Amino acid sequence: MNRSAPGNRSPTGGGTRRRGWGRVPEQQDHARVGTAVGRRGGQPLLSSRLTPTVPPEPVVARPRLLRRLDEGGAGPVTLVAAPAGWGKTTLLASWVRLTEPEYASAPAWVSVEAGDDGDRLWAYLAAALRTATRAADDDLVTPLPTGPPRPDQLELLAAGLAAAPRPVLLVLDDLHRITDPAALSGLEFLLRHSEQRLRLVVGARAGLPLALHRLRLAGELTEIGPDDLAFTDDEVADLLTAHGAPLPTEAVRRLRERTGGWPAALRIAALALRGQPDPERWVGQFGGDQPEIAGYLHEEVLAAMDPADRDLLRRTALADTVCADLAEALTGRTDAGQALADLARAGGLLRREDSRPPWYRCDPLLADLLRAELARLPDDEVRELHARASDWYADAERPADGLRHALAAGRWDLAADLFVAHWPELTRYDHDPVDGPPPPSPPPDAVAADPEVALASAAERAYAGDLGAAAGHLRTAAGYADALPVPRRDRFLRLATALELTLARLVGDLPQARAAAARLLRTRATAAPPSGSPVGPSVDPAGGSPTGVSTRDSTVEDADLRAFTGTALGLVEMSGGGLPDTRFVRVRAAAREAGRPRTELVAASRAALLLAVRGDLRSAEQAARDALGMPPWRGWSCRLDCGYAYLALAVVALHRDQPEEAAANLALAGPAFGVPDVPEAVGEPVAGAVFALCRAALDRDSGDPAAAQRLLVRAREALPHEPAATELSSLLRAAEAETRAERGDLDGARALLAGATGDAGTPALDVALSRLSLRAGDVGAAGRALPDWQASPATAWPLPVRLDAGLLEAVLAERAGDVRRAGRVLEQVLDLAGPQGCRRAFTRAEPSVRDLLAARLDAGTAHFALVSDLVRGVEESTPRPAVVPVGLLDEPLTERELTILRYLQSILSNVEIASELSLSVNTVKTHVRNIYRKLGATRRREAVRRARELRLI
Repeated sequence: MNRSAPGNRSPTGGGTRRRGWGRVPEQQDHARVGTAVGRRGGQPLLSSRLTPTVPPEPVVARPRLLRRLDEGGAGPVTLVAAPAGWGKTTLLASWVRLTEPEYASAPAWVSVEAGDDGDRLWAYLAAALRTATRAADDDLVTPLPTGPPRPDQLELLAAGLAAAPRPVLLVLDDLHRITDPAALSGLEFLLRHSEQRLRLVVGARAGLPLALHRLRLAGELTEIGPDDLAFTDDEVADLLTAHGAPLPTEAVRRLRERTGGWPAALRIAALALRGQPDPERWVGQFGGDQPEIAGYLHEEVLAAMDPADRDLLRRTALADTVCADLAEALTGRTDAGQALADLARAGGLLRREDSRPPWYRCDPLLADLLRAELARLPDDEVRELHARASDWYADAERPADGLRHALAAGRWDLAADLFVAHWPELTRYDHDPVDGPPPPSPPPDAVAADPEVALASAAERAYAGDLGAAAGHLRTAAGYADALPVPRRDRFLRLATALELTLARLVGDLPQARAAAARLLRTRATAAPPSGSPVGPSVDPAGGSPTGVSTRDSTVEDADLRAFTGTALGLVEMSGGGLPDTRFVRVRAAAREAGRPRTELVAASRAALLLAVRGDLRSAEQAARDALGMPPWRGWSCRLDCGYAYLALAVVALHRDQPEEAAANLALAGPAFGVPDVPEAVGEPVAGAVFALCRAALDRDSGDPAAAQRLLVRAREALPHEPAATELSSLLRAAEAETRAERGDLDGARALLAGATGDAGTPALDVALSRLSLRAGDVGAAGRALPDWQASPATAWPLPVRLDAGLLEAVLAERAGDVRRAGRVLEQVLDLAGPQGCRRAFTRAEPSVRDLLAARLDAGTAHFALVSDLVRGVEESTPRPAVVPVGLLDEPLTERELTILRYLQSILSNVEIASELSLSVNTVKTHVRNIYRKLGATRRREAVRRARELRLI
């Protein structure tokens, strides 16, 4: 079925379509609710239950879901399963009205109501099926029953369906309302014995007593659940526009995240937005505790829930995510894990995350409502729940969550212990929001007794992104430093300085971060207090804490400080557009030494991307795969780290001339930065720029330089105007200039490079200018612009820039007639490219590079396998006529002869060529003789030269 034809529907689901059933013809005169279309034992059948529900306008077209239903409708059973408000009925009704006539007649529709027993259901089924097959009744071998079928009549009904010339489509909406297993077993009988002529599409909530497992195993079930029904950003934007309440892209994204894509909540929001004076501010405050949303959740979701399950959800809403053990700790229920699994299977309420053991996340709006209910419980009961949570998280080595709940419970001693023991892990490295109200501030007497509590509060607020409150807690703590005994004061000041560094990093203040890092590193000599020293109430005399965490030895503490400060400085430099690859390599080693896997993951993922940009592809690939192979650690979000790793792999694949793999990794990387199709990655300028460079290169390869140019312009404009971003800005500007030149805009490319070349920090621009001059035919200008890629400072350039410069020098030498020098330079370029597997610099270089590579095969090269592979790669990427022009050869070469001709460029003997191609030596010799004859050559070198002149190789 064609869902993309422009006449199929209007943007909001209405309007005229070319094909489709519209209202079922036989029911058009009975479409009013309550009108009887038949009787069952004196009891009328309502036409409204036999007609697709008319969705409320406006309806947003959702082609991706319509296509899923099209695909599912070609099989036996399609199940659309989700809780209330997920748009099941609207989707099914829209699909039925747009379904093209490939079935026996109009689709049969039955709306199931509460209280329907088996007889009543089958009365409606028979009426719907009679209507659906009436148009083709004359063609049926066995007529359908004329009344509600009894169980013994199922065979007759199955035979009638089997005799239909084309499949019969039956849509059953709200089938979960049927509780009679015998009624549904009758449906299963029809599916098994109607010879694939019955296609069943079901809309239901949870608890459907159909044999779904059997259908799944047989490949006969198509399932559409809440994850599929959730609105995408584009669909949310369409819905808001249709309701006359459009929002900017960022506000649309926030609304989709807050609602989880839940259609009912989005429709409520769309209706409410029309009357808001400040829609964006309203979206920022939108939550499940608002009256309209709360009322819907109470009536449609919570009212039908078992009270014990509702209490479970309310208590576990204390945490962002919950597992079986945590739920048991919070509720005391030994069956909490099974209850969570059952609620997740119901769909919509809990989402199971991809983890072992399973963790669950509550729908965001429902979580808001449950937390509002939780807040109405007595304070002592709420604090007890937080205390249980803090103990569980502390035992599970999840210090960030444990700290938050310890503060909320007023467990000041535990909060201080967690901070002192785990301070390097209590810093934020991603942009995911932290939900929930802030915990209460510790009272003055608690801070006076243990000033580390104020530092713990500062760390918790910094982790949540509330930097103002964090700075306030830090100032409060600082007032108690002088009164502390010396060993404890040294530790206190070190921890306070670490928090200052964290705050400077989070605001992107590089000078402040450097100053704080320097002060922190100066404390390395006093990093560990001697055993038995008076360390205050948070640490016992042996150097451990009441929670059992021992003070780490000075070597590990030193590694901790180096890893922490290096990570902070590296991230600040990247926020300004810098490329501190060596810093993150050192950080990774220090984090491993200190036993801080979270810091190691951050360093490995950033190092992977930065090494890939530098051209150290082997190290980049290893670091990226190491990062992706690290298990999720203590509840931290690794989404951003994985995004960096996938982006690094995309860059590696691009330079190795593997475009499909590069595109696949780009697709995996994009969502981690929040905006997969644009370069302005929020808070991650380096990732955004590299993403744009990679995507633009693929666009150019696919023949869309205009899209590449637009992307590069946006990326360059989004880059911070900081000195640290000069190198990255040069790479973007150089790529944009080459793209403009490729489109024929040489003047625009020159203007872009004018005044930006010639500096020591802009080799990419110098190379771009040299290539541009060569393209314009000015060989002299190309030579003057070309930087010295073999000088000592050039070792710091990105490897792809050096390779481009070297290839340009080889081309210029060849143009000047110095073939020996051209070959020598090319060999040096191959020396650089070979260890990293760089191919793109050759396959996408000037056309004459191909001839230089082919000449190396004749002259001899230390990189024979690589050059042979590159020659083939250049041939594949260089457009050439599909056939040799008429008149150049009297008799064209066969495919096999062309293959052997390519091998003749090498130094392989006939015996070796035969081995490579799995042919006999005599066969190869015969082909060689034919090649010589057709090319008018008498020896190998002459044949190769003639073939190159004809552009055959």
